[in-house]
Amino acid sequence: MNIYQVGGAVRDKLLGLPVKDHDWVVVGTTPDEMIRQGYRQVGKDFPVFLHPETHEEYALARTERKTGPGYTGFVFHTEADVSLEDDLIRRDLTINAIAMDEHGDIIDPFNGRQDLDNKILRHVSPAFAEDPVRILRVARFHARFAPLGFSIAGETVELMRNMVDNGEVDALVPERVWQETQRALSEKRPRAFFEALRECGALAKIFAEIEALFGVPQRADYHPEIDTGIHTLMVLDQACEISQEPRVRFAALLHDLGKAATPKEEWPRHIGHETRSLPLVRQLCQRLRVPNDYRDLALLAAQYHSHCHRAAELRPATLLDTLLALDTFRRPERFEEFLLACTADSRGRLGFEKDNYPQADIFRRARQAALSVDAAALAQTGLKGQNLADRLHQLRCQAITAELSR
Repeated sequence: MNIYQVGGAVRDKLLGLPVKDHDWVVVGTTPDEMIRQGYRQVGKDFPVFLHPETHEEYALARTERKTGPGYTGFVFHTEADVSLEDDLIRRDLTINAIAMDEHGDIIDPFNGRQDLDNKILRHVSPAFAEDPVRILRVARFHARFAPLGFSIAGETVELMRNMVDNGEVDALVPERVWQETQRALSEKRPRAFFEALRECGALAKIFAEIEALFGVPQRADYHPEIDTGIHTLMVLDQACEISQEPRVRFAALLHDLGKAATPKEEWPRHIGHETRSLPLVRQLCQRLRVPNDYRDLALLAAQYHSHCHRAAELRPATLLDTLLALDTFRRPERFEEFLLACTADSRGRLGFEKDNYPQADIFRRARQAALSVDAAALAQTGLKGQNLADRLHQLRCQAITAELSR
């Protein structure tokens, strides 16, 4: 029995990056022997075992054969005669198909180390095309490693494009798409995920609402970058600059979906795009089964980002009504995430990347002023029902007026 460290742990060690997870492959043994040595089996589709002391995962070397569409149609072979190279050739990228033995020696049958040196994401073998999840994984690795200068090999992009054209990508299930997307939103450069998907044609299949933004013009005086799709990626970049929270990044990504639904005769103006965005955000989130907290923040950013941009022009009553619509008094954390998404939108324009965004502070000051009104004390005056609500609204408006006139 021989044990090798494989995958991301070896890759990241060679890159000089922190190693978070350790994956191991065991060659030349059987499930019964693993159990006799104290390992606990957890895999159902193929034998994976937990180490008796470290509880890290040890998988038997395996081969796989495609038997149906999608990423679940595989039969696995895990007999003791499966070699390390047999196991490595089924992996997605050459940089993930490097192994290290117990002495620290590198086993690299597919030149992954060379691709690490050349900063290339390249598929290991034609078997890559059998699993559509690998399109998402390559895009996600691009989001992680693009800041280090990595690019996707031309032949890998071509293979991904063929997979899209052949309909293999249509077999992806929503949960897996969202899992990879959520992870990509937490990487260093999430825009690279969507750019990679767009380059191979998968964006139009998976995120049609985002693909539709490219080629839609905006007013050059407000948006020197003009193209709405480019603006969207710039907003995502800015969200990454100011927040590590993937919810904020997701809201930034979806805030302008309604611009793709603007009638062409109205271009480059997009009056009412906020309202047009809402069914598109709901549609995307429902299709991919996006968690409610992501969806709700994205809807608020889509509907109210223009209110935030115009904070200095809004009447106190409108400011208060917006604060109420955002549920800011009960959800202060989400309110701050909303303001971050709006800040990213304002800065996600050519030449505006470093600008201040005083509108966020106007909304914060308005909220604090409204909170200074003692609603409990007002209720003790005998006012009830709509009369109480109207008086509370009036006093809050007065407090906001006083605060913003200082």
